Amino acid sequence: MSTTADPLAALATLPGVADSVDSVRKAVDRVYGHRVMRRRSTEVTSEAALRGARGSAALSGADWNLEEVRRRTDFSGADGDREAPVVGAALRLTAEAGQLLSIWRQSPLRVLARLHLVAAADQDDTVGRPRTPGEPVDEPLIELPVPDADEVAGRLEGLAQLIITGSSAPALVSAAVVHGELLALRPFGSHNGLVARAAERIVLVGSGLDPKSICPAEVGHAELGRAAYAAALEGYVSGTPDGMAAWITHCGKAVELGVRESTAVCEALQRGAA
Repeated sequence: MSTTADPLAALATLPGVADSVDSVRKAVDRVYGHRVMRRRSTEVTSEAALRGARGSAALSGADWNLEEVRRRTDFSGADGDREAPVVGAALRLTAEAGQLLSIWRQSPLRVLARLHLVAAADQDDTVGRPRTPGEPVDEPLIELPVPDADEVAGRLEGLAQLIITGSSAPALVSAAVVHGELLALRPFGSHNGLVARAAERIVLVGSGLDPKSICPAEVGHAELGRAAYAAALEGYVSGTPDGMAAWITHCGKAVELGVRESTAVCEALQRGAA
């Protein structure tokens, strides 16, 4: 497939991207080769899901301690806690993402609608569909200009076509573009960051890079911090080669930090400490 027909493949040739892809692949291979993974991979997957949800919620303004996420059972926010529903949404999305892998390549827009429905629950009648002209966007931590609804519709359709057609680009590149495009567009009235990071997870898992979902990029994005996240996203939105490369390599660092987190989980399990 030529780079003209496969624009994601062209992104893989940007400076620094190939090195990032190689570094991520080696890191993922190392954690999959850990001896704990032979017998206790389900436990590692469960812990990665919890930590990934915590990280994604932190980037959306609910930076809870991991043990609080683990302990809490009520995320309704009925007591006035505005952060609890964000954490609850992140947990629901992490669980739902694994159920949507088989649908993603055939109907990505359907998956995105489902992710938003799960995140927003029964918030109002705008859930589960892209916003229409005049509808506001509640995404306070992403301060970039919001594209209008018509531009969103066109670019979402283009993104869906890229996913359905497939690409020879490495999984990291595809995942970073899906993540970046959804953050740039903010197609829904709310929860766009949570949905974008869940979609990134779906691509990383569905591509075969991380089939057991043990490399939570959300952990890495949170560890790198909101300021770095926002700055890297500005690079993506700029559309320049340097900006795109900076976003993709930022996502690569996030995956590697997720790998480091799960490696620590494996070590703890091996010691009998977790």
